[in-house]
Amino acid sequence: MKQVAIFAKVHDPRCQGVASELIAWLEERNCVPLVEAHLARHMGCANGVSEEEMRDTAQLVVVLGGDGTLISVARLFSGRQVPILGVNLGSLGFLTEITVEELYPVLERCLEGNLRLSERMMLEVVVTRGDTELTHCHVLNDVVINKGALARIIELETTVDRYNLTTFKADGLIISTPTGSTGYSMSAGGPIVHPVMCCIVITPICPHTLTNRPIVIPDQAVVRIVVKSSFDEMVYLTLDGQVGVELQEGDTVEVRRAAKTTALVTSRDKDYFSILRTKLKWGER
Repeated sequence: MKQVAIFAKVHDPRCQGVASELIAWLEERNCVPLVEAHLARHMGCANGVSEEEMRDTAQLVVVLGGDGTLISVARLFSGRQVPILGVNLGSLGFLTEITVEELYPVLERCLEGNLRLSERMMLEVVVTRGDTELTHCHVLNDVVINKGALARIIELETTVDRYNLTTFKADGLIISTPTGSTGYSMSAGGPIVHPVMCCIVITPICPHTLTNRPIVIPDQAVVRIVVKSSFDEMVYLTLDGQVGVELQEGDTVEVRRAAKTTALVTSRDKDYFSILRTKLKWGER
């Protein structure tokens, strides 16, 4: 692995400092650091690389920051199957589980080809309005439909494999991967799902009917949501909490498992349950 892409939270001085050290470390080992162009400008580097070039040439990706930074990189590399090593310089960090202290020992093993990978399923999302396709995207965490700040409860007609599930009357709806189950879905009362499982989680947000509960369905299922409400204020679709699309009455959101996965580099010294206990502070008084 000679071509190593570097992404970081560009406005964080600590991330920039670690990126500078990482570039020097890679060059000493005859690797080619590919520094994302936006990051390169903030660091004063002359040789920034476009996201398109990084996507085509990188053999390993290092992400310095938090889960949000890693999620955006996962969307960029969706379909490429390039290993992504997330280094936690954020706060919670379910996905960026490698600490700064662990970075170089783990990276050394990566360069030797001795990787430990966790394959994570992604979702493919298609939004249509009539016969027009508005958005076609892949997400690692979740797809969220919710109402504007002053809008009334919205109605979302939801089917699973053409079978009617229900028309949710709620503040919104979350369609989540197992990886995303510890994000917004968990906050809305959804279950925690082991990230390497293959399933889709549907979680209503503040449903008007209290018997509407989160449901876990097979990963082969196709979820189709039609916006049924009449409203003056827009309803919004949010992809991985980072990409937003305004929806109108009659718009359709179709969600299915993506053909490709995201490969995350994991530590050999940690297991998922220890990370879960630490991040959620289980067992503490």
